[in-house]
Amino acid sequence: MYIVAIAWLYVAILMAATETSVVAGLATFFFYGLAPLLLFWWVVSAPTRKRRKQLQAEAQARAESKD
Repeated sequence: MYIVAIAWLYVAILMAATETSVVAGLATFFFYGLAPLLLFWWVVSAPTRKRRKQLQAEAQARAESKD
């Protein structure tokens, strides 16, 4: 998974480097590289976040029941 993310950012950096201005390069890197990658990671990690939240709630309920 990480190799795909690294490759995606590498291509985005190369695309940004070919832009005519620094502002266009930064916008290209952000909108074609960084923003889609962050959105993808957020969507893919949703089940993990849900599972972690559920485990924390169960642990808290067990701790409260012991008191």
